[in-house]
Amino acid sequence: MHSQPANVYVDGLNLYHCALADTRHWWLDLQALARRLLDPGFKLRRIRYFTARIGSRRDSGTRLRQQLYLRALETIPELVIHEGHFLSYPAWMPLADPQPGSPSRVKVMRTEEKGSDANLAAWLTRDAAKRDCQAAFVITGDSDFTGVIRMVRREFNFPVHVVDPRRATSRRLRSAATSYRVLGRRLLPQCQFPNKLRDATGVISKPHAWYG
Repeated sequence: MHSQPANVYVDGLNLYHCALADTRHWWLDLQALARRLLDPGFKLRRIRYFTARIGSRRDSGTRLRQQLYLRALETIPELVIHEGHFLSYPAWMPLADPQPGSPSRVKVMRTEEKGSDANLAAWLTRDAAKRDCQAAFVITGDSDFTGVIRMVRREFNFPVHVVDPRRATSRRLRSAATSYRVLGRRLLPQCQFPNKLRDATGVISKPHAWYG
């Protein structure tokens, strides 16, 4: 039976915060995960991973661990990394429980990720229009993608399957997608990179803080 090529689009920050942050499975092999998520009749053509590099305001250890992980991902031949960026700026925010006679707001530094969502939407639309593949599998729990998923399906007659890393079900994403399912947590420990990999630069070692 002929298998249809499929692309997998990974909302990296959403995957991390919804499925990985409270685990020790951060050394995630996205090629292994993508192949397990594809329905029968599909073969993996390309993985597009959308993320942003941690800025200088975070501790250097966190930045180094992310750099090592991105190097590990770059050993996957089918994977392309698309980068947004983090933006930090001062903002006044209301206090949750201000005391009588005290200020009701406080000035804080807000950090927001910019670009990844727009990049994912743009590449999904581009690949559907150019028929870069025959179907898309999108790993996200962000209902902001509902509109573009629905549009891509209707305008290009293009199947878009959603795998939600959250434990809760998104009715909006379910209604827009060709198919919808929640990412099984048991897959995560089964889809880890080896502790050591090698690229053109040298050995890539799993960060010590990620053992456990």
